[in-house]
Amino acid sequence: MDFSTIKNQTEAKDGTGYKNVREICVDVRLVFTNAMKYNDEKSDVHVMAKTLLEKFEEKWLQFLPKVTEEETRREQEEAEAQLSMQLAQEAAHARMARDLSNELYDVDVHLEELREMAVKKFRKMTTDEKRKLGAALARLSPEDLSKALEIVAQNNPSFQATAEEVDLDIDAQSQSTLWKLKYFIEEALEKQSKNSGSTSGNENHNNKNKRKKESCDAVAKASKNKKPT
Repeated sequence: MDFSTIKNQTEAKDGTGYKNVREICVDVRLVFTNAMKYNDEKSDVHVMAKTLLEKFEEKWLQFLPKVTEEETRREQEEAEAQLSMQLAQEAAHARMARDLSNELYDVDVHLEELREMAVKKFRKMTTDEKRKLGAALARLSPEDLSKALEIVAQNNPSFQATAEEVDLDIDAQSQSTLWKLKYFIEEALEKQSKNSGSTSGNENHNNKNKRKKESCDAVAKASKNKKPT
């Protein structure tokens, strides 16, 4: 290491130079220590290198507070820049999530409108279809059963879908409710069939919905025993 190399590294513009003042300090020390290491202690080179190193260390101690201050300032600027970039990325992700959520909501609303239109155009459900609907209702999982009862409650405010015991009369439901139930049950049972190889839910939740399922089982059995009119 020599001072010409240090000078070239200091003036380098291609990114290969020193990254900070401390790196320069290390190489300057190396120049002097090498001169002392490879020359006899009594030689002029060794004595001069030792003297210059001591002078350099004195100047470095005087200069060190400014170096520390500059390093602290740069660290703060880098931290602020990184935080600003992170906040900008989070804001962009939040906008994308909000836009996607709005689009999904619009799609759901449109699908619901189409379903409502389809329900209105459908014919009246026969007694046999009601019987099959009741039987299919009893095959739902506790989670899907709760959702089915919520569909009934949407068009029937007096119906208590969350009660401990539920008395669901298939024949008393509107055609709109019956067809909504049919659509939902078909989709739910299809998913249950695909997931039949894996277990879902938990025992506590199943026990919580046991009474609801028993009530619907009873409705299904009652509907099954009715003769078509």
